[in-house]
Amino acid sequence: MITLDALVRLCTPPAEPPPAVDWAQAERALGAALPTDYKQLVEAYGDGVFDDTIWLLVPGSAYDDCDLHAQMSERDEVLAGLWEFEAKPPGLLEAGARVLPWAWEEGTGAFLYWLARPGQHPDEWTVLYNEGRGPLWEHHDMGCSAFLLAVLTGTADTEYFDCLHDVLKPTEHRFATADRTIGASRL
Repeated sequence: MITLDALVRLCTPPAEPPPAVDWAQAERALGAALPTDYKQLVEAYGDGVFDDTIWLLVPGSAYDDCDLHAQMSERDEVLAGLWEFEAKPPGLLEAGARVLPWAWEEGTGAFLYWLARPGQHPDEWTVLYNEGRGPLWEHHDMGCSAFLLAVLTGTADTEYFDCLHDVLKPTEHRFATADRTIGASRL
């Protein structure tokens, strides 16, 4: 909860709480339990985008681009095709290891995944960043909320978001709901 508290101080969640998620139903549909920090993140923010860059996926989002289930199905299909001709990242060479998406990066095709290893509790899952339009994967030995906080504060040890933080250097971080961004474009 410490990470979420720090994130909330850095980037204010929406004033109106997001719709409640039926976590038991969502986890049954995914065939996997989900990390506690992710659930807390979703309950605080809901579907939407941090600093116009990182889109948070949420079970049951009204928008396919932000729906965890829709993106998981799409990513499974995309990655299955990709790995027919490209090597899997080292963490996925372990039998039974898999990735599950939890966010994507605006304008790049990049996704943030959890690396789920067999026998590992979801709260122990770590983050994998895939650049999307290339073969490079970057592993981060932390959960999704800690990674998101590190990216927003510019402390993440990453080639991908380091340059982004140098360019943007926001004085105030912001979160915009999917309704406000995607929904507004549908009007």
